[in-house]
Amino acid sequence: MWLTGFIILLIKLSLVLVTVLLLAAYLVLAERKLLARMQLRHGPNRAGPFGIWQPVADGIKLLCKEDIVPAGVDRLIYPFAPAVVAMVPLLTLAVIPLGEDITLWGRPVALLIGDLNVGLLYVLALASLGVYGVALGGWASKSKYSLLGGLRGAAQMVSYELGLGLSLVPVVMLAGSFSLREIVAAQAGYPFLLVQPLAFVIFLASAMAESKRLPFDLPEAENELMAGYHTEYSGMRFALFFLGEYVHMIVLGCLTAVFFLGGWHGPLLPPAIWFFIKAMAVPFFLIWSRASLPRLRYDQLMALGWKVMLPLALFNIVLTGAVLLWWRGI
Repeated sequence: MWLTGFIILLIKLSLVLVTVLLLAAYLVLAERKLLARMQLRHGPNRAGPFGIWQPVADGIKLLCKEDIVPAGVDRLIYPFAPAVVAMVPLLTLAVIPLGEDITLWGRPVALLIGDLNVGLLYVLALASLGVYGVALGGWASKSKYSLLGGLRGAAQMVSYELGLGLSLVPVVMLAGSFSLREIVAAQAGYPFLLVQPLAFVIFLASAMAESKRLPFDLPEAENELMAGYHTEYSGMRFALFFLGEYVHMIVLGCLTAVFFLGGWHGPLLPPAIWFFIKAMAVPFFLIWSRASLPRLRYDQLMALGWKVMLPLALFNIVLTGAVLLWWRGI
């Protein structure tokens, strides 16, 4: 029995890893196509029909590029910072339930890699680790632009991580569990978005800031810092930073679906299809916001996190607790 379980675990690991990497590669193409259409351009259309082989061409280009290491960098930390940025969102996928249980070889199989009863705490712990890749990458590069981008990224991610975590407290109060499967199961009747719209807005805005997407891309800010914390990286190390960013977009979509959109619950369509639609709606929104919104100033960014998001999240926790006490006392 242990051998069967081990084989099933390897199959799930392989499927999740391959699927997410392919989605991340083609999410880059989707972003370039959508941005092009929003700006009245065509976008990539030379590599294959409609440009569908563009991610393959980009991957080959990055693999063949020379890996240039500038003089003066920290030789110990510099190579590992991109790996940290790419690893954190991939590890987060381990606890995200992708659908209802299925039967394989006569035994029920959960569509997730590890069902932790503290899955939400695991997600928040990994989110806090993502700061290290950005900060260490900027510091180890020994460049003023990279260092400034790394410091901006660290301050931004720590600031909005508080709002992100507090926005999920009402979700735990409603579900009565830290397990992501139990949170989805609690939304069988209705998604938590309907009863927690404020928590949803805080979570989505904080997660956008965590992922460093426009209008929160101050750590990169190419017109100020050239490319920010990854300025001095090239080749596949440069690619790992962007792999982490696009996998993070996919993970953000999955977490939004789990916490607020009811996970795989939905009428008519198969559960896995519902989960995919809900999860991919968030990256589309992030691409749309990139094409539509201007970048915030840094003082506006920090004021929004500390003076708006944090007080609203605390107010929402108190309000949710009061409503639950009143409801259960009836």
